[in-house]
Amino acid sequence: EPQHLMGLDGNGRDVFSRILYGARVSLLAGVVAVSFAVVIGTALGLVAGFFGGWLDNALMRVMDVFLAFPALLLAIAIVTARGPGLFNAVIAVSVVTIPVYARVVRSRALSVREQDFVSADRALGVSDLRILTHRVLPNSLTPLVVQGTLGIATAVLELAALSFVGLGGDPDQAEWGRMLALERNQIFTSPHLVLYPGLMIMLNVLAFNLIGDGLRDALDPRLHR
Repeated sequence: EPQHLMGLDGNGRDVFSRILYGARVSLLAGVVAVSFAVVIGTALGLVAGFFGGWLDNALMRVMDVFLAFPALLLAIAIVTARGPGLFNAVIAVSVVTIPVYARVVRSRALSVREQDFVSADRALGVSDLRILTHRVLPNSLTPLVVQGTLGIATAVLELAALSFVGLGGDPDQAEWGRMLALERNQIFTSPHLVLYPGLMIMLNVLAFNLIGDGLRDALDPRLHR
């Protein structure tokens, strides 16, 4: 019918309206999760890479422990411990992705701290905090922006997976993963109820991956002729 472009779900609710509202929920949750992970991961990576020594070893070994677990299984364990809910799902996805950003920033910090302009700042008596914020951090932003953009796609996918297994938002909340979970038994009788949310997740992941690849090509000077 013209007033129901994507049909009605099992409870008589308009699927198109729920898809649109679910975009706001899923994308906002993904952006918040990545933002939190980027802030914490950047701080840890800057400290580890710039100061080095035992502090670097200690922080990176903790990151290695997190990376040793499959991200989705670790997120499920965190949400199970804290209780189901969209907020806890966002926290879990953030925690499991912190090591990715910490390692990206650490690698840049290790490189930048050896540059001549940092040595010049040290000779002039510039404080370590100012060198970190005015020299190391700006030179670490390019790979961080690219990784963060790609990370939003992964975060949305993981949040949808958590919602699919019942650990995400409220059952009545319009969220793509939850919509898939509610209608998964109708895949043969009403396939459109599963097709549209799944298609939106796929297009969202594809879009952010393309944006990330585009940013990498635009911001990486080594790719310029």
